[in-house]
Amino acid sequence: MVKDLTQGKSVKVLFIFCLPLLISAVFQQFYNMADSIIAGKVLGEAALAAVGASYPITMIFTAIALGCNLGCSVIISKLFGEKNFTDLKSGVSTILISVTVLGVVLTGTGIGLGDPVMRVLNTPADIMKDSLTYLYIYIGGFLFVLIYNVCTGIFSALGDSRTPLYFLVSSSVANVGLDLIFTMVVPMGVSGLAWATFLAQGVAGVLCMLTLFFKIRKLKSDEKPKVFSPLLLRQMLYVAIPSIIQQSFVSVGNLIIQSIINGYGSSVLAGYIAAVKLNTFVLTTLTAVAGGLSAFAAQNLGAGKAKRVKQGAAVSVIMALVMVIPFSLLFSLLPDTMLKLFLEESSLLSVSTGVKFLTIVSPFYAVIAVKLMLDSVLRGAQSMLAFMVATFADLFIRVVLCYTLNPVLHTEGIWWSWPIGWTAATLISVGLYLSNRWYKSERAKSIFSALNKKAEYDEINTAAVRTDTDGEAAN
Repeated sequence: MVKDLTQGKSVKVLFIFCLPLLISAVFQQFYNMADSIIAGKVLGEAALAAVGASYPITMIFTAIALGCNLGCSVIISKLFGEKNFTDLKSGVSTILISVTVLGVVLTGTGIGLGDPVMRVLNTPADIMKDSLTYLYIYIGGFLFVLIYNVCTGIFSALGDSRTPLYFLVSSSVANVGLDLIFTMVVPMGVSGLAWATFLAQGVAGVLCMLTLFFKIRKLKSDEKPKVFSPLLLRQMLYVAIPSIIQQSFVSVGNLIIQSIINGYGSSVLAGYIAAVKLNTFVLTTLTAVAGGLSAFAAQNLGAGKAKRVKQGAAVSVIMALVMVIPFSLLFSLLPDTMLKLFLEESSLLSVSTGVKFLTIVSPFYAVIAVKLMLDSVLRGAQSMLAFMVATFADLFIRVVLCYTLNPVLHTEGIWWSWPIGWTAATLISVGLYLSNRWYKSERAKSIFSALNKKAEYDEINTAAVRTDTDGEAAN
């Protein structure tokens, strides 16, 4: 269902809109965690390490997909807020054509560079073969991941957060079922996990795109939309490229960090992968709410309602804090219990590694929750310079601290880079948000100016139509 986020009480509208996004994020993480849980419990510690070894590279691809999702979502949200359905339809076809080309190019690039990159990362020799197998199959299905993410971003921009949920729940259940079949019934090993993900994501991507076409056709436009619009592509790239760079640099930072961790061997790597999967579960749920807030901000700024954006930001921060506090308590007090999802039969070293990571990082989830919510407002307002500054501060501090603290504190020093980086970057995000420059910027002024001109133009046209109609009636 297409929904206008510029009407109604901000608290209720945002909560109802974000709830399906949050449920989607939870299922998506179950989807992603299924490979690791089954790898660790059915195939063993080495298989878990093999799946995890390629994780930083697959996250770069996922980051690109998420960046495209956010880029198209912000622009489509703005067009929807303006009720400019002609350009909206042009924007949808433009982004789908563009990401199809991008997906094909990245698939070829990833397959060509996979082996040398894994070697540069010091991937342990005993898991190299399985790691590459998993990586190549994942990259082979990346186009479907990209299409799915873009389609869900467009659905969110239209105020429809339920449709993507239905597809995600179905694909998650299918993924888990195929994981079990391809490892226990048909013993395909690590490659079975990869093929299960490939098939589930492929079906979800195609069906989501077909459903989007059906929904878009129902929106009535005054003119015939363009199949491809370079102007709209540039507008989407204005938001998408910083978002892609932001997401990719974070993934590259994680990749650099993992290259250090790989040097400690496959047992430490397995413990780290298990803990980081739990950590990612929390961060991804926060990102889902942040994505909803970006769409909310873009629609309301498109309608000239900056006050509602601030109300939405306050509500989202409270929602995020309520979400993360239980995880902080659970991971801090019962880390070994949570890690047994992945590491039940693993070595003491892998378990102790995961426990240390969780007890150091999880108490700071509230800090990163605030940062992600405020950053999403900056992105929704298209204040991309401020958005990138806030993001890269976290990345830069974490990478520098990893290299600085690792020789002194070893892996524990690496784990401490997370909360220190989060805290410093959150202070920057708070400052940028409170400055109010995100809606006073020249970019925002130009948007509001265009909206005002469009409103005046529509009003003049409406008056002219009424005059003509009255004249015809009089005659």
